[in-house]
Amino acid sequence: MRLPPSRRAAFAHAGIGASEVMTDNAKNYTLSAVFQSALAEVGAAHVLIRPHCPWQNGKVERLTGLSRSSGLIAASIAPTANGLVLWLRRYNTELPQLPWRTTPISRLSRT
Repeated sequence: MRLPPSRRAAFAHAGIGASEVMTDNAKNYTLSAVFQSALAEVGAAHVLIRPHCPWQNGKVERLTGLSRSSGLIAASIAPTANGLVLWLRRYNTELPQLPWRTTPISRLSRT
């Protein structure tokens, strides 16, 4: 099954792409032909966390929680995708993080 054109276009317009998608080992990911087809369509590999180690998915859980609490989750994908891109840009370039009291982007070295 292919992603609807409107959904693919919304992600592409927002500049969202992925080379890997990490999930837990739930059957709705590992046995779903629709999920595997969607991954193949965008050219992303499926990476599984180690069984019984939910903390390995902590980044996703944290981002989901922050997205919900800041109102980024919308009724349709386009506003959510666009809002997420803007929010991530602000988070990485404007909001100082502890313990460094600098932005995440400032911690990267230029190569």
